[in-house]
Amino acid sequence: MKEKIVLTFTVALIFFAASFVQAQIIKPDTLSNWHNKFTFGLNFNQASFSSNWKGGGINSVGFNSLVNYKANYAKGKSKWDNEIDLLYGFVNNSGQGFRKTLDRMYIDTKYGYALNKNWDLFTSLNFLSQFSKGYKYENDASGVEQKLLISDILAPAFITSAWGAEYHPAEYFKVRLSPFAPRLTIVKDPARFTRTVGPQPYGVDSTKTTRFEWLAFQMLAEFDKEIFKNVNLKWRYVMFANYETLQLKTIDHRLDLMLTSKVNKFITVSLGGILLYDYDQDSGAQVSQLFNFGFAYSFQNYAEPK
Repeated sequence: MKEKIVLTFTVALIFFAASFVQAQIIKPDTLSNWHNKFTFGLNFNQASFSSNWKGGGINSVGFNSLVNYKANYAKGKSKWDNEIDLLYGFVNNSGQGFRKTLDRMYIDTKYGYALNKNWDLFTSLNFLSQFSKGYKYENDASGVEQKLLISDILAPAFITSAWGAEYHPAEYFKVRLSPFAPRLTIVKDPARFTRTVGPQPYGVDSTKTTRFEWLAFQMLAEFDKEIFKNVNLKWRYVMFANYETLQLKTIDHRLDLMLTSKVNKFITVSLGGILLYDYDQDSGAQVSQLFNFGFAYSFQNYAEPK
């Protein structure tokens, strides 16, 4: 209980302290070959009701946080792009305890060599996982709610090495085409998930902890642009196809989307979600959605192209 109180107080303190700093700092450094950008966001929500409130409701407190850091180097025909993209959020409902609402850990590094203005040859390595355990909540035969463990840090985790060509007609849009993209899937202690995910949790044999897919194709497309004044649209789409098990139903798709609007220099409103299809996880499409109202801060050493 003490830890929960401290965590809630800390989140609230960060939120209010953040409102005293400048929301965005741009310090152009025209002599540097590095373009660095750091973005931090924190969204806090809370609801409480008196014991005689007739409208119904439940006391709750929660927050979502995001951290994104990009460090891109360019000199001559060589380019080296790096990104760390982290999301985490929870809600604490009275009588139900803490429940995770957001959880993503994405790290990507890519080296490219320019062929011309719009095309590069590249090789990249990226990592995708989450920070903490994930549960599915359902009632048993007697109506008592049970929680089933369905994911955890490094369960699953995906490490993909991609080799191919990148098309980038504009600074804000790029597409990577990788005819060779081996992927390693990691499931720490997969026997924990056999009953809740399937006979092969996330495609990994329950007697093993890894699965190698050597012959595969990957396409990654990214868009990040201010589409209207103070309105930014950012999305990332990834398609992954294993040549050895190639069927329409076994091709993986993931779309991460976020629309963010600045209310003023301190406050932002964002609407986003994730659309995921992975046959090794579920035969249907998975969808998550989020709406945030809170604080965002960014720092960069270059001016965005218009």
